[in-house]
Amino acid sequence: MNKTFLQYVAEDILRKHDTNLSRTAVVFPNKRASLFLNEELARHAGQPLWSPAYITISDLFREYSERMVADPIKLICDLHKVFNSCTGSDETLDRFYGWGQVLLTDFDDIDKNMGDAHQIFVNLKNIHELDDVSYLTNEQKELLKKFFDNFSDDMESKLKERFINLWSNFEEIYTQFKECLYRQGLTYEGALYREVVEKKQIDFRYDDYIFVGFNMMQAVEQKLCERLKALGKAHFYWDFDDYYMREHNGINHEAGTYIRQYLQQFPNELDASDKDIYHNFDKPKDITYLSAMTENIQARFISTWLKDKKRIEDGRRTAIIMADERLLPTVVHCLPPEVKHVNITTGYPLQYSPVTSFVKLLINLQTIGFNASRNTFSKKWKTMLLRHPYMKYIQDTNMVFGKAYGDVASMNTWLVGLLQEIGHGYASASGEDPFVQEAIFRMYTLFNRLETLIVSGDLEADLNIYNKLINQLIASTSVPFHGEPVAGLQIMGVLETRNLDFDHILVLSCNEGNMPKGVNDTSFIPYAIRKAFGLTTIDNKVAIYAYYFHSLLQRATDITLSYNKATNRTSTGEMSRFMLQLMVEGPQEIHFKNLNAQQTPMRSRKLAVAKNEEVMNVVNALHRISPTALSAYLRCRLRFYYRYIAGIKEPDNESEEIDNRIFGNIFHRAAELFYTDKNHGGTIHADDIEAALKDKSLLERLVDKAFKEKLFEVEADKNVTYNGLQLINRQVIIDYLRKLLRIDSKLTPFAILGLEEPVEKAFHIDTSCGAKQIYLFGNIDRIDKVETEGRARIRVVDYKTGSNADMKVKSIDDIFNPEKIENHTDYYLQAILYALILRDSHSLNPSSLPVSPALLFIQHTAGNDYNPTLLLDKQPIMDVADYREEFTDHLKQLIEEIFNPNIPFSPTQNTKQCQYCPYRNICG
Repeated sequence: MNKTFLQYVAEDILRKHDTNLSRTAVVFPNKRASLFLNEELARHAGQPLWSPAYITISDLFREYSERMVADPIKLICDLHKVFNSCTGSDETLDRFYGWGQVLLTDFDDIDKNMGDAHQIFVNLKNIHELDDVSYLTNEQKELLKKFFDNFSDDMESKLKERFINLWSNFEEIYTQFKECLYRQGLTYEGALYREVVEKKQIDFRYDDYIFVGFNMMQAVEQKLCERLKALGKAHFYWDFDDYYMREHNGINHEAGTYIRQYLQQFPNELDASDKDIYHNFDKPKDITYLSAMTENIQARFISTWLKDKKRIEDGRRTAIIMADERLLPTVVHCLPPEVKHVNITTGYPLQYSPVTSFVKLLINLQTIGFNASRNTFSKKWKTMLLRHPYMKYIQDTNMVFGKAYGDVASMNTWLVGLLQEIGHGYASASGEDPFVQEAIFRMYTLFNRLETLIVSGDLEADLNIYNKLINQLIASTSVPFHGEPVAGLQIMGVLETRNLDFDHILVLSCNEGNMPKGVNDTSFIPYAIRKAFGLTTIDNKVAIYAYYFHSLLQRATDITLSYNKATNRTSTGEMSRFMLQLMVEGPQEIHFKNLNAQQTPMRSRKLAVAKNEEVMNVVNALHRISPTALSAYLRCRLRFYYRYIAGIKEPDNESEEIDNRIFGNIFHRAAELFYTDKNHGGTIHADDIEAALKDKSLLERLVDKAFKEKLFEVEADKNVTYNGLQLINRQVIIDYLRKLLRIDSKLTPFAILGLEEPVEKAFHIDTSCGAKQIYLFGNIDRIDKVETEGRARIRVVDYKTGSNADMKVKSIDDIFNPEKIENHTDYYLQAILYALILRDSHSLNPSSLPVSPALLFIQHTAGNDYNPTLLLDKQPIMDVADYREEFTDHLKQLIEEIFNPNIPFSPTQNTKQCQYCPYRNICG
């Protein structure tokens, strides 16, 4: 096993400083390496010791400034105000936010590299007064188009004018922004660093400052180190080997250049006996390049990779590095169960957590889901929220749906309160997941931070800007994992690998664009000026990543580098330039392999569900069956199973658009309202209907009331606003209602016996467990009593707003034959069953009158001889009792089949039935 860089450092620190390190501070680029160094110091000391203080370079600077680094959102909000004030612009915060981050990065870079701000901004103004803007790339022009309104492809002069206006104000923006922050006791990191190094007197609290593993220092960091070095307080450990120092080696020339630069400024203090810290890269390594067609295939390979060469057993000596950290969710799900301990250094994206979907639903409810004209929330967003699992942690749903918030301040306060509520509710629930709890807390912290900025007046935005800002903030926030950093498999991003060494390394998505990461020069300051004034350039970024890449590989002996070779919108399909250099110029032998999905085309096969003990327990628990359920069984036994046995509900209409079911419900309710109002004496007369048809507003009022109940779900006294499609449907329903009344006028006088009447009848069947009683139930749209040729009969009327299929039913057998169900689209089963129930009902049919089943298709009522009574072999059913025995026998056989354990719930062989089935994606 190779000795790590931190092991060398620990041994040397103990040799030179002994075990009393109480007056020593170890300075790292980041915090992670300190945990590993502390463990190495304890292990090598072999006795109790005073540990040193571990601080980051950022901590070191912040300790000697009275100012605080402001919250990132606060910085952008203040910069936005200064920007608009200095330029006379009226840019909105959401449009400015991304550019504000670039501008802030430029200011930060100027200060961290001790740039002469005045000279830089003067040169910027001068360069943009040239007649040419050709130095801009097409990508930069596209980005600037979004920033500057009214810019088109043929308006370069307009772009130049905007540029000059912007750059001529840069120095004023820079100066006023700093002053704005200073007045509040705040600053940004670069300004704080610069302020510290420009102080004439600093009382450093430690006797010794040991800088470990820095690869590239900015000017302010170098100045501070020079100052400590002059005081005899600074010592340096650089992580490099002879490989970095080869003058003509093209593989790592960039990284080597910067290492030499710092060695000249801060000579390494190790004596000759310590030269074994140089670990030669030429030692044999097992290097494999893996190409794959997708990111997912690379992640799926993790399980196979870990199980080989004792990689799992080697614990923290094994690392999975994500060059693209967006792979984290997939990587986590691809870990094999054999991995017992994992340390994940990158945070899980907050946007992928359930709390994000909850917050976005809440915001949508208050914005696009609120209808101001009728002061109601959209059914779609209410339904989606009620289905969200986090709603169960809110005790009073009135907190969610009780009030609309028309301004950012009140909405944010509302969101903070709801997040606090679900946080408490989740924490008190049994079996809570600490990760989920952390995600909720992170979201609460984010909105609480916004609350402070809103109350203080720093954040000024309307609801639209606020919504966009929230999306940006959530996308840039991550949820940290808590664990034991020095134990188990290490999963990390590239930056977290600094100063750490591993034996086994798998680098995922090692593509150009990921390694080096973000190699672009997104800045308001052109490359030439950045280079001239010593600011960070694209060269620096490449060099830093070159160092990361090669330092990661230098002590590892088992290296696997994978990349996505597919070319798509987001990937060029190229391996990293560092991989190419290593392959062409490196001394190591490299193995090449391809990762293939090994997919075999599979045919979709629907499987029947056997009636095992568990299934039969549910089946035997059925006590009530509707005609709709029986029709579903006839169409497809498997569909019946999904809906009535497995309990998988069909999706509801979550929008305020009108589907066929909602349309029918509105019409049914309007018809019920009409006859409820007119049925005072039990008999409907011709003049009742004629009066209604002459009253132009009556039918409109009834339909509007039905719309409020069945679509908008509001009280009758609430105002509603129809959209275009709803208006069309409203008029169609009014016309349908008018057609119904015209056909009914020909029946007058007739009596209404029931509207939307619930019915139920006990039915006895034989099962394998013995005799069983089942209740058949449903709702009859309308029960009326009419006279035909002087004979009274009762009709069971089912309204149909759809098109009348060419129904050809010759016998009762046809109704129960699944192969002929398309001939009657299961209407017959329901209508005849309801008619039989009514025929034997003493309460609804005390005189035992004949009962006819009727299907009234509103679209087909125009003819004078229209008769909705059902036909069997072209003959109207004047009394359903004539078919009682035959129908009942078939019905009994059908229901007993459902309870037969030997007949599985099999899928239909008629694929036409699958076209509109809501379960088609489940059964395949």
